[in-house]
Amino acid sequence: MKDIAVSMKHITKSFSGINVLKNVSFNIYKGRVMALVGENGAGKSTLMKILTGVYLKTDGEIYLDGSPVNFNDTRSSQEAGIAIIHQELNLIRDLSIGENIYIGREPVSSSRRILWSKLYENSEYWIKKLGLNENPKELVKNLSVGKQQLVEIAKALSIDAKIIIMDEPTGALTPAETQKLFNVINDLKKEGKSIVYISHRLQEIFEICDDVTVLRDGELIGEKSIEEIDEDKIIEMMVGRKLDEQYPRVETAIGQEVLRVENLSNQFVKDISFSVKQSETLGVAGLMGSSRTELMRTLYGIYPYKGEIFLNGTKVRILSPMDALNFGIAYVSEDRKTNGIITEMNVKENITLSSLKKFIGPLGLINKNKEEASANNYIETMSIKTAGTYQLLKYLSGGNQQKVSIAKNLNINPKILILDEPTRGVDVGARKDIYDLINKFKKEGMCIIVVSSDIPEILGICDRIMVMHEGRVSGFLQQKDAAQESIMTLAVGKDVYDNDQIN
Repeated sequence: MKDIAVSMKHITKSFSGINVLKNVSFNIYKGRVMALVGENGAGKSTLMKILTGVYLKTDGEIYLDGSPVNFNDTRSSQEAGIAIIHQELNLIRDLSIGENIYIGREPVSSSRRILWSKLYENSEYWIKKLGLNENPKELVKNLSVGKQQLVEIAKALSIDAKIIIMDEPTGALTPAETQKLFNVINDLKKEGKSIVYISHRLQEIFEICDDVTVLRDGELIGEKSIEEIDEDKIIEMMVGRKLDEQYPRVETAIGQEVLRVENLSNQFVKDISFSVKQSETLGVAGLMGSSRTELMRTLYGIYPYKGEIFLNGTKVRILSPMDALNFGIAYVSEDRKTNGIITEMNVKENITLSSLKKFIGPLGLINKNKEEASANNYIETMSIKTAGTYQLLKYLSGGNQQKVSIAKNLNINPKILILDEPTRGVDVGARKDIYDLINKFKKEGMCIIVVSSDIPEILGICDRIMVMHEGRVSGFLQQKDAAQESIMTLAVGKDVYDNDQIN
């Protein structure tokens, strides 16, 4: 018999008269990990925001250890022993690691002075528990996205909560860091702690979770123990239909070389050489610190460089993102919140932001009808769940925000599309939509570069794989010859690099 820690019964939540949760019941068990899954917009985050006091429920009841509770704010839920690790980073970039971990809970003396030495000592304990070796006085803005995610996790663990909600906690983590987190979760279970684990990576659910609850369109579809279900059944429950293939890669006739990079170097990368051809998808793999993202940002004109870049055989110099856009290079950032979208603008404005000159008429005014038609086209093509083109982006789920970020870049009609962690925080149905789009553009002759920490994704959708280690290329693999083991061998620095393989 499973011991219930939290029971949410018949929860309904309405925004402006629209029900986003409809009579949902949800259990969390002591000493167990409950997976909470569903497509973007299914209501997972809303349900957890009710549990943590961010939102007030419209109807229903919440019981903690059998007693009815109501959380009117986040502090009251924390005091009851509930912590959450947010999917979107909730850190203050100009504060240190330690200040972020203990913000609002700083240890103080009897005279109410902050005990800085204790704050940093305690912070160091939590970040080392997660395998992060940074100085706790380091500013968060100087950390990579993945390391910021570890700080977010340390912040939640430091509360010493009885119930810990993890919303896409491994989205920015390497396989080694993910395994470290799983070890921490197993330790927490042994201590009797309860975990809610929200993830679109179904392999992780079967590795770490004991039970699964599935939501769809704001309704409860079912709760199962992990032994009663398999991956195909979860997908069917999530999307309401069977998905025949998670990675629908298509074979295309590879065309002429479009991009060639020779001996590219700066403070992040050293002597990088590679090429990408028409109708080819090049995967870029590597562990955190391999400088995959820094390489992509260099190609996009964000960082200066030495070396040579050729487009269709012609040497070019890319000194800014505007240069990159003019050359037909689009870049979808791994950090959509900071670099990919503007949440205070609406869906239409975000989608057309990089391509406004397409919509300017002869009098220099924006053709609103044309702009609206373009935005609606991407909303339909990419299955973006939104109330309309005028909905502010901050009200969309993380996965739908990511789709808007991709649509914004597709709207410039690029020749080269760089996708940096394109499916981070995106549900299984939406992932397939993105993969189908990649296949569509491959067929049309676009060359695509996909940077991903998800090795099954790299193996599933890419034609060729470039592996990086500490700012250098450690090797290339053809899709037919690649496996998780061979990618990881190169990622940890076993150098089999051959210059002839850049083609």
